[in-house]
Amino acid sequence: MKNIVILISGGGSNMAAIVRTAQREDWAQRHGAQVAAVISNKGTAGGLVFAKEQGIDTEVLDHKEFASREDFDAALAGVIDRYDTPQAPVLVVLAGFMRILTPGFVERYAGRLVNIHPSLLPAFPGLHTHQRAIDAGCKFAGVTVHQVTAELDHGPILAQAVVPVLLDDTADTLAARVLTQEHLIYPKAIAGLL
Repeated sequence: MKNIVILISGGGSNMAAIVRTAQREDWAQRHGAQVAAVISNKGTAGGLVFAKEQGIDTEVLDHKEFASREDFDAALAGVIDRYDTPQAPVLVVLAGFMRILTPGFVERYAGRLVNIHPSLLPAFPGLHTHQRAIDAGCKFAGVTVHQVTAELDHGPILAQAVVPVLLDDTADTLAARVLTQEHLIYPKAIAGLL
């Protein structure tokens, strides 16, 4: 069995889409995989409630309680590694996890660490992607699932989806259109890694 550990910071809509797809498509039977845990750096993250309701292990590791980014990442790795065994290698999925991970953490899970970013990478890494796409006059925007490397929002692209940028779009309306695609492609990209 492969254990999937999902990291979130907020509402967890991508995490919920992954969990629902795993249940609907019976990943345990088809792929020998399960969502084993959801970890958040914020105790108020709404996604924790959904995960608990699904019977998934949850844990909160508040980054503000650590003296450095390295200390937080070391503690986070310690929690993740409880689900990482030779019989159940872990796949770490970032789903709205709003922390920049240290190179050491990324190296530890190299090839097993994936992220979703709300732009058509390599365009618009970082924050405020939707407004930046509108400001640049883009006709299309979208979402990218990629393997994580030490460089922010880079790494091998696993999947992308494209949406049009409409003349009357705001950052919020574009974000909502992109989010519907996120919920579709992220579970598919993960299933492709199992």
